[in-house]
Amino acid sequence: MEIDNLTQHTSRQYNHELENLKNSVMNMGGFVEVQLTSALKSFSDADSELGLKVAKDDHKINLLEVEIDQECSRILATRSPAAIDLRIIVGIIKAITDLERIGDEADKIGSISARLASYQRPDSNYKEHRNLAKLVKTMLHDCLDCFARLDADKALDIYKSDEEVDYEYEVICRHSITIMMENPKMISRINDLTWVARSLERIGDHVKNICEYIIFIVHGKDIRHTDINKIILPEDL
Repeated sequence: MEIDNLTQHTSRQYNHELENLKNSVMNMGGFVEVQLTSALKSFSDADSELGLKVAKDDHKINLLEVEIDQECSRILATRSPAAIDLRIIVGIIKAITDLERIGDEADKIGSISARLASYQRPDSNYKEHRNLAKLVKTMLHDCLDCFARLDADKALDIYKSDEEVDYEYEVICRHSITIMMENPKMISRINDLTWVARSLERIGDHVKNICEYIIFIVHGKDIRHTDINKIILPEDL
């Protein structure tokens, strides 16, 4: 269900503005996804130069957020949107905030990866972190696809998958504590690795938030603070 299929107006200019706004969000999401992919590559490949580049490019995401937010404010002031139009604008304003924060977490992962590159890598090559990273990358990619299509059903599936991210994060934390207790000399490195895992867990939370906004846009239903097992979308009733 595309945005332009939901909102057709007598004003072609208004339709054009909404379509451009959607495209801007998708461009921002695409760049955020590239940043996250690069940050994780710098982590897995011990590429300090790539990690520092991710950190350096974070300001580009900030600029995109400001530009889109300003355009949303202009449309709110000049078009007085209602119903689905208003939900789209509100959802976009919220979504770009979470996208910017995902960019911030990618920045952190890049910076930490640049620092970790100087350490000798363990035999596991950070297998647990790479598993968590794969889950989070998939969540983000699928979420952006859902936003483009306004697929509320798929968004709910992604929303629920965050539980697996939380579980993997907890496993890493428990393992990290064990290592630090057994070998205090590893505390500094393990602390960095814990922050990488924490950033990935937070990205999962931000993706989950965006899924909430997709459901809100399509159905006008606020699922925040709702028991995950009790969420039923209107068409499922």
